[in-house]
Amino acid sequence: MTTEPHLFQPLTLRGVTTRNRVVISPMCQYSAHDGHMEDWHLAHLGRFAMGGAGIIFTEATAVQKRGRITHGCPGLWTDSQIPGHARIAQFALRNGAIPAIQLGHAGRKGGMQRPWFGNGPLDDADIARGDMPWTPVGPSAVPVAEGWPEPHAMTKADIDALLDDYASATARALAAGYKIAEIHGAHGYLVHSFLSPLSNQRTDEYGGDLSGRMRLALEIAQKVRAVWPDDLPLFFRTSAVDGHPDGWSLEDTVVLARELNRIGVDVMDCSSSGIAGSATSSKGQKRQPGFQVGYAERVRKDADMTTMAVGLITHPQQAENILAEGSADLIAIGREALVDPNWALHAARDLGHDTMFETWPEQSGWWLAGRQKTSEFYVPKGDDDS
Repeated sequence: MTTEPHLFQPLTLRGVTTRNRVVISPMCQYSAHDGHMEDWHLAHLGRFAMGGAGIIFTEATAVQKRGRITHGCPGLWTDSQIPGHARIAQFALRNGAIPAIQLGHAGRKGGMQRPWFGNGPLDDADIARGDMPWTPVGPSAVPVAEGWPEPHAMTKADIDALLDDYASATARALAAGYKIAEIHGAHGYLVHSFLSPLSNQRTDEYGGDLSGRMRLALEIAQKVRAVWPDDLPLFFRTSAVDGHPDGWSLEDTVVLARELNRIGVDVMDCSSSGIAGSATSSKGQKRQPGFQVGYAERVRKDADMTTMAVGLITHPQQAENILAEGSADLIAIGREALVDPNWALHAARDLGHDTMFETWPEQSGWWLAGRQKTSEFYVPKGDDDS
């Protein structure tokens, strides 16, 4: 008897069942206008739904206007932003994928350059283009790095307003039709900056020891969970380690995961680093295939929590092995999906899950199945000019 590949076994999270374990990771496009999603986003994310992914995440979406990473980042701080999100969510659902949204706040990294303009703090050239700077916020008045603006240390009133804005953005995400929400607690953005002792120098209830530094993350999760329906899953993206001996550790992540799980977070999305410099900075770590999988495995086992692995997972058999070995429950694909938006469909064929294009959209699958029936053998992608 043939065993179904782990990658193509459905997964049920609360009242949501995915068609497979392939997740498209949030990938910033820096192409929104005043926080509104545009046609670019529909085409960018829609191709992954057509490409067979099980869950598709919209990029980091700001809960406050000043919470954007760049002027090109989307938001859900006002009702006028709901329709752009709704187009994407409905397209994903109509094509068999689960639409998901990542809610976040850039914190100390708010108001930076789009990557193709430098990926650093805004400068005179950006201002000349109309990208005006704003004062970023953080747990303490500690800049991201030398040459970056000093953030405003958030007051208790600022934190209370932030919590209310997370709740409001969550309600708008629900109205847009998303079925999964994720709190962005990684990569040096606001929540992560409260968690890490490298950036949090507060002496009040939101700083100091581990419980104090975790307070904001847990309060946000409680606010979001109170709005997000009981039958819909909630994820949390973490930087499992800072990559610095005095920073946030994997042991801290396990403690946080247990507390998040207790208050209703269903999946820990395990990334790493980014507390200083760009979000993709991985100082102290060697970037190699699957270099973050161990974090997902540790949280899954020690916190008894469903996890998602991400980071240089590029090949179907590699993804299948991660699941088969019990290291994670979901596989997040990022840049490899940009190379091949049909990654999930091709993985299904590579792993023997699909032999006659059954999992492909009907609009294209019947064409390809017909060609295969009239061919002596299947012509691998890239070797056929028809």
